[in-house]
Amino acid sequence: MLKTAVLTGVTGKSGQYAIERLIQRKNELDGVQLRAIVRSAEKMPFLCQSGLSIELCVGSVDDDEFLLKTFSGADTLLHIVGIHTSLHVIPLAIQAGIRRIITVHTTGIYSKYKSASAEYNRIDSEISRLCAQSNVLLTILRPTMIYGGLDDENVVKFIAMMDRFPRMPVVSGARFALQPVHRRDLGMAYADVLLSEATAGKNYVLSGAEPILLRDMLTVIAGYLGKPAKFVSIPYWIAISGAWALYFVTFTKIDYREKVQRLVEPRAYPHDEATRDFGYTPLGFSEGVKDEAEAYLARKREKGMSR
Repeated sequence: MLKTAVLTGVTGKSGQYAIERLIQRKNELDGVQLRAIVRSAEKMPFLCQSGLSIELCVGSVDDDEFLLKTFSGADTLLHIVGIHTSLHVIPLAIQAGIRRIITVHTTGIYSKYKSASAEYNRIDSEISRLCAQSNVLLTILRPTMIYGGLDDENVVKFIAMMDRFPRMPVVSGARFALQPVHRRDLGMAYADVLLSEATAGKNYVLSGAEPILLRDMLTVIAGYLGKPAKFVSIPYWIAISGAWALYFVTFTKIDYREKVQRLVEPRAYPHDEATRDFGYTPLGFSEGVKDEAEAYLARKREKGMSR
């Protein structure tokens, strides 16, 4: 039974939506103490005004002494900060006596290309081994491509390119499936998993409502921008040959080979288990990207007026 949970990353992109979801389900948190790790006091107001029973712990996830002190007496960890911090944070949580861990990793482990998946698989395997060895219940959440704001570093690039180019350059017609997930759906899922004992010890893919071809994603974006969707398709063999040529002429300093390969790699993964176990019902891309496209246009208008 959940009594004291430590939360990392709740002031981040999807973490704030997790807090909003916990506020919605506040009646289920009676007797539960939350501790949120924040990097600085500037991050506190949102949490202070949440109305939750939440202790704010200011410090860094790189600080062993701070983490051990924060983890002391807690039974659960929801670790949102990122997969590359897991091998540092989670062993300390186990050392401090935490018995249930929920961590956010990535569907990148499923890529067939080595550099995109090898490190992720290594981290997953080591965390799983440590938790099994210590009888800690581990849940790994694996989002697909994340979007939902002008700082998402994914879909916003597509929006800017569709706005800038009269014809969007794509590889092999952009006819491969993706399943991007909105950060709001992720945040809600993080909170729902935390509050569900049935999810302990299980792993879940967190993807968007349904697969969508990249070409169709770009067409949806163009519609919100009020522009026709026009494409110029580059055959894969030309794109990969160009990446190899650049690799050699720069004496291996610039390597886009795997980026080109991943451009035509389908990355759609079902979330059936998440729906079954905790009612996960994410947005479809057409619905989810609307606000992001409108925010992009608003920012563009503001920049135009300021000149």
